[in-house]
Amino acid sequence: MYAKMHLIRFIAILTMVGIGLLVTACKKSEDDPGLQTVSCDEANNANAENITIFPADHPLNQDISQKAIDPNSSAILTNIGLTQGLFPDFGSGTFNGSIIGIPYVVVCSNQPEVEVVFRANSYDGNYGDESDQGPFPIPLDAPIEGNGVGDSHVIAVDVENGILYELYNASVNGNTWEASSAAKFDLKTTEFRTDGWTSADAAGLPIWPCLVRYEEIEKGVIDHPIRFTLARSKIGRYVHPARHLVNTTQADNQLPFGGILRLKADFDISGYSKTNQVILTAMKKYGIILADVGSSMFISGAPDERWGNDDLKQLRQVKVSDFDVIELGTIK
Repeated sequence: MYAKMHLIRFIAILTMVGIGLLVTACKKSEDDPGLQTVSCDEANNANAENITIFPADHPLNQDISQKAIDPNSSAILTNIGLTQGLFPDFGSGTFNGSIIGIPYVVVCSNQPEVEVVFRANSYDGNYGDESDQGPFPIPLDAPIEGNGVGDSHVIAVDVENGILYELYNASVNGNTWEASSAAKFDLKTTEFRTDGWTSADAAGLPIWPCLVRYEEIEKGVIDHPIRFTLARSKIGRYVHPARHLVNTTQADNQLPFGGILRLKADFDISGYSKTNQVILTAMKKYGIILADVGSSMFISGAPDERWGNDDLKQLRQVKVSDFDVIELGTIK
């Protein structure tokens, strides 16, 4: 009897120790028992890939490989420029002193919150009235895209609570963040921003879930649309799940925010590296989604020293003519 009780106690202790050591162990969300967050003693990018990034019914998780082509597809693609190639706007190392891509930090539930002050500056205006209000658990030493030049996005993913925090045109002032806009997304829900509101992206979309991340390459699959940008003159209004516009008119040859381009099913990816095949396969199944104003056909990803920049450059061979515009639906 004593030996049996001792064995049970020993197993219980091992179980408790194992739970304590397994920092990437998944736990069920209180909001929905079918959704995953992560328990963590040390936050890292690998942890972030273990959480649910929106429920299965969210538009950013939809397989669009069989969706119909939009009647205006040809006109839209021609307007963008059929010979325009993709440009992977992410990689390893630095360019002009800045890391290449949109960086992010992963935090745990004990991360201290920091006030966010909304302001205009020489780069852009104050969109505090369309923003979620802080404080946010974004550390003051979080990396700023472009070292504070350009859009200056700042992103934090709380992997224990499944919450995403994103700032636009951000900078640190003492013990506070300053920004033009801020958005908070509960990754456990299928909810959207108030219609007409911006986010850290001009389209009112979340940025981080649509980035190409190296951890996805390691897993061998990207299961979401990839964020891309176009020149303002190529953009119309917006379609769901986008919520915000920068142009008030919509021409037949303009792509609205939230519009998705799908790489043609017969596009031959066999000559590309395994890394690029993962990216191109995602473009066939989930597409690329118009999320912001910028250089035409720039696709977004997170910086990582494991990227091969010369390898990523091979994606420039993929042209606009290799895509179709999937049916847009109701343009708002």
